[in-house]
Amino acid sequence: MTATAPADEGSRPDTVLSIGILGGTGPQGRGLARRFAAAGHPVTLGSRDASRAQAVAAEYPDGVSGGDNAEAAGCDLVVVAVPYDGHAELLTRHRDALAGKIVVDCVNPLGFDQHGPFPVRVEAGSAAQEAAELLPDSTVVAAFHHVSSALLDDPEVDRIDLDVLVLGEDRDAIGTVCELAATIPGARGIYGGRLRNAGQVEAFTANLIAVNRRYKAHAGLRITDVD
Repeated sequence: MTATAPADEGSRPDTVLSIGILGGTGPQGRGLARRFAAAGHPVTLGSRDASRAQAVAAEYPDGVSGGDNAEAAGCDLVVVAVPYDGHAELLTRHRDALAGKIVVDCVNPLGFDQHGPFPVRVEAGSAAQEAAELLPDSTVVAAFHHVSSALLDDPEVDRIDLDVLVLGEDRDAIGTVCELAATIPGARGIYGGRLRNAGQVEAFTANLIAVNRRYKAHAGLRITDVD
């Protein structure tokens, strides 16, 4: 489980995968769709409202289509990018369609109050662990928690210099997601531990939001001394 080195133009995938994004009309889903499609993967934006997903997809380059969440769940690899409030219900509804697939969970259980963002306690330990419990026949990988949706979805941004922490139990699935991360120009996929470590990765998003608000930035993470 090694890191995938970044390439100036983003690496091209060895295998083209159809990628479905549950909750794909939200900011993170749209941004990831833009980058994955640019790398040559056909992407389906999923939504409870297929017509909304189709309207959003029409604003994006070739390779991005829209449909309902069931259609997105039928793709080769599926990314979960819904608000945490709808996380468990959505995964339970599409459990059968997601069986046998890599499911990439990038959900951050966060709350907001007058003092700013804060992590929300998840009984399973993290959203990713909750997904693994709800999808026993899928291979759940946690990734893409700390990538700015604004940078992902800005066609004028040609590089995003950061590392994507990738967590899971299956070495091959982790490798696939690290390669997917490396298709984003400037990015690397870095193995971040087993799924039990996903809680602190999800929670750290609250810190990054606080940093970005304070410094009016789109900060990410870089892991040093890893080739």
